[in-house]
Amino acid sequence: MSLSFVTNSAITGITSLNSKFFHVNMFSCSNIDIHSITITAPGDSPNTDGIHMGASSNIIITNSTIGTGDDCVSVGSGTTNVTVSGVTCGPGHGISVGSLGKDEDKGDVVGFSVRNSKLSGTTNGIRIKTWQQEGDAKNVEPMMVSGFTFDDVVMENVMNPIIIDQEYCPYASCVESEPSRVQIKGIKFNNIRGTSSSAEVIKLRCSKTHPCEGLELKNIQLQYIGNDKALKETATCENVKVVSSNVKPVSC
Repeated sequence: MSLSFVTNSAITGITSLNSKFFHVNMFSCSNIDIHSITITAPGDSPNTDGIHMGASSNIIITNSTIGTGDDCVSVGSGTTNVTVSGVTCGPGHGISVGSLGKDEDKGDVVGFSVRNSKLSGTTNGIRIKTWQQEGDAKNVEPMMVSGFTFDDVVMENVMNPIIIDQEYCPYASCVESEPSRVQIKGIKFNNIRGTSSSAEVIKLRCSKTHPCEGLELKNIQLQYIGNDKALKETATCENVKVVSSNVKPVSC
């Protein structure tokens, strides 16, 4: 289902089954209310994102179940004011912002809220991903990612529960590049709890030239339940300033 330049509309009460590409793809849409829908595809099906949006605003996704082979919800550049609430995600790649900052992709992403949701058996939980850049990064205005809140989210056997990856590369190898020119700031993680299939329960890998600013980790409890009982929970934090409170068992 492809929606372009649609305003003041709703999608409710439908099931999308085994789409061969994105199930719902929105471009330059505004004031869209999506609720009480079911999206299903095999966990190994490529590029079957549940709901993807770019250059859109005021999108609300509530009380829905999404399980695919890619992101349950993915937010692209130029998108503002997105709310996700009461969503169950899995299988799939989790809830993602990006990938951002590739080529001439410069639209800011501002205002994203995920609340009262659950991710089960996904490769990622909550993820922000940006490309490194090829060429000279001087005198280039950074793209902005800001004003995000992730609150009351349950992780169940998720591989990367909390992840910011500003060295994103989906290929076997990538050429050496300049650091990401995307500036990430004002991101709040609160009341995130559950289990992880990897020991690295928190991964914040930010840009060397545009470090992440204003990140908060509060009331985080993530437990490793993988097969290697000798491993303990770890957190990786690079080029980032974090305020943390009641983060167990590890923090930055």
